[in-house]
Amino acid sequence: MIQPLKLVCSLFLSYLIGSIPTAYLLGRMMKGIDIRKHGSGNVGATNAFRVLGKIPGCCVLVVDVVKGLLCPTLLADGFGLSRIFERVLVGLVVVLGHSFSVFLKLKGGKGVATSLGVLIGLTINVPIVLPVLLIALLIWLGVFLISGFVSLASVVSVTAVPFVMVLLNQPFEIVSLGIILCVFVVVRHKGNIHRILTGKEPRVPFFQKKRLGKP
Repeated sequence: MIQPLKLVCSLFLSYLIGSIPTAYLLGRMMKGIDIRKHGSGNVGATNAFRVLGKIPGCCVLVVDVVKGLLCPTLLADGFGLSRIFERVLVGLVVVLGHSFSVFLKLKGGKGVATSLGVLIGLTINVPIVLPVLLIALLIWLGVFLISGFVSLASVVSVTAVPFVMVLLNQPFEIVSLGIILCVFVVVRHKGNIHRILTGKEPRVPFFQKKRLGKP
């Protein structure tokens, strides 16, 4: 199989893998519900955590991360795609598949967990990405622990990623990936950003203050 055809086939499979709607499937299997009609309506780990519970939410998170991890690693390797830009393309497409799933009429999650998986996967073949991943995780954790907002932590950490990449002198392809993921994730979170600014964004349950006088 010639290289361009290998790349096309890998991108197609990457999109299909990304399109697997983990939260939607678990909602149907475990509670017989369409998770898009509950909570925030998003088919990501945070809404799965709120609607389906802690264990299903964790399962969604893990599977969505693994989707992003597998594509620029095992899938790319299987098609003999060893160059950085090829792995980056495969990684971008799996995030697009997650956010615009062919199985949900081009609807989907916001791409944070799958983007994380892509970065983790890239560190296997491009070790220079590891410091970026660690810094992004620390930023996410810090913002989350201070604010209690998953969305805010995601937006702040992904916004920091391209700047960290530039400061650490990452390859052009990696910096380009960081910029694209940053813009994509921030745009996907515009509703969350608006709710945060208007005080309507829900925190994760254990960050919510109990009201006095309420059972």
